[in-house]
Amino acid sequence: MRILGAGDIHGDISVSRKLSEQAKRENVDLVILCGDLAEDDSLDNVLSPFKENKQKVLLISGNHESVATAEFLAYINYAKHLHGYSVRYKDIGIFGCGSANIGIHGITEHEIFETLKKGFDRINYLGTKIMVTHVHPAESKMEKLSNFVKGSIGVLKAIKEFKPDILFCSHVHEAEGLEEVVQSTRVINVGREGKIIDL
Repeated sequence: MRILGAGDIHGDISVSRKLSEQAKRENVDLVILCGDLAEDDSLDNVLSPFKENKQKVLLISGNHESVATAEFLAYINYAKHLHGYSVRYKDIGIFGCGSANIGIHGITEHEIFETLKKGFDRINYLGTKIMVTHVHPAESKMEKLSNFVKGSIGVLKAIKEFKPDILFCSHVHEAEGLEEVVQSTRVINVGREGKIIDL
């Protein structure tokens, strides 16, 4: 399976178009969008390139849109909203939590962990597990690249307890493209340029 992860589109349809074309060109099977997708004036069309190209999309909210907005974006674009849910593709399970530990749409660290647990519990028997969040884990290199964007203790706890193979996140723009290993999990800040992985 070939997956394109991206985030922090912030309503820029030119970014969506570029990512969709990349996914098409590189024969991507699934697109995962890690939040901060829309601004208030871009809800109708920000994800339309993926819809037009009939691409499979999973998404979560970031700290710039509510969980309800992400649900709406998923609905109008035939995508799947992953917040508190999971999906299975053969032996690959993908689960997620949107929002972040800051901002107007922020949720608590406890909520972040419990939301991830809810999704994980449905796919914990599968061989490969991918966790999707907007915010990065606490005690990570990504956390050190910003003076005001703290990593999430809830995400770190989920890494320790659920041991996902991969974590896709975004949130810290300065950390775009950064990969690191936290515990035994490969953590990738996919950013708006996106990152392709093969499983």
